Amino acid sequence: MDLLKSLPIGLYLEQPVTWLHKLDPRVKIGWLMTFLIAPILANPFWRLGLVILLIFLTLTARIPLRVWRQQMGWLLGLCIFVFIFSCFAPDGMGTNYQPRLPVNDITFAQQPATLPPQKQPEQNSWFKYLEFWKTPPTSNQPATLEPQKLPQPTDYNYILFQQGPAKITRKSLDLSLSFSTLLFTLIYSTNLYLLTTAPEEITAGLESFLAPLKWFNWPVTEIALTLTLSLRFIPLVLEEIQNLIRSVSTRAINWKKLGFKGATQVWLIVAEKLLQNLLLRASQMASAMQVRGFTTPNEHRVQWHQLRLRTGDSFALISLLVLWGFRLIWGWDT
Repeated sequence: MDLLKSLPIGLYLEQPVTWLHKLDPRVKIGWLMTFLIAPILANPFWRLGLVILLIFLTLTARIPLRVWRQQMGWLLGLCIFVFIFSCFAPDGMGTNYQPRLPVNDITFAQQPATLPPQKQPEQNSWFKYLEFWKTPPTSNQPATLEPQKLPQPTDYNYILFQQGPAKITRKSLDLSLSFSTLLFTLIYSTNLYLLTTAPEEITAGLESFLAPLKWFNWPVTEIALTLTLSLRFIPLVLEEIQNLIRSVSTRAINWKKLGFKGATQVWLIVAEKLLQNLLLRASQMASAMQVRGFTTPNEHRVQWHQLRLRTGDSFALISLLVLWGFRLIWGWDT
């Protein structure tokens, strides 16, 4: 088991260098914010289009299959499960649905209408004796109107599928599609950004965006430095967890004999040791910075990454503006 390779958290793909790696981090931050903001108040087709766009970017970047499967495989499975589960779940309306048309879909049933009795013409006395076998019409039986057949104007149906207790409505289908695509877009767009952007580039891009806050005496450089150290610290945390799990597994502990109380004590000891090791790593990082003479950002300026826009960045910015134009015109949820 190797947590540093099995978990995609904080994972950066150094090789191969794709065209996503070469983009300016500020441009990639703009695209990332687009994927996070554009699904808000968007229709399901637009959200589905964002999912297809993310998959298209992954394929055109030629990211290795092992990384692509690791990053997207479990997420696609989760989103498909959420979609199916939400389809058959109640849509939350809490009402008893009444069909728009009568019970017989295209039959308009009317209540029997009673017509006034019609006055029969008087017959001659000598004629009625000749036709004595015929029964004269009785005026006590009311006449009724036959149901009228009306054509159905549209093929609209709120309940799309119903088989026993399983039911899919238009509302539940809309909710399931929106929720599953939103989940995929939020998680995978962030993972793809971290996969193709080094921590130093992320820090430089965020520091460039937060530069106007220096006018309000905000410690922008310190914030960027803290973010860089946090991103660098994630692999160290995974490494310490991996080492502790291996140390416990090599001791061949019989968990059944320990019972619940004994197992809890063992894992508490492991958690305490993990905290001690992480604090030791943090102390070592602080000592390394002090030895190198780092006191304040003004006295020890660190150039994290050289920001420079290239031709590919210009094309990416133009594509971003076109995407937002389509979003503002056709992407609203009506």
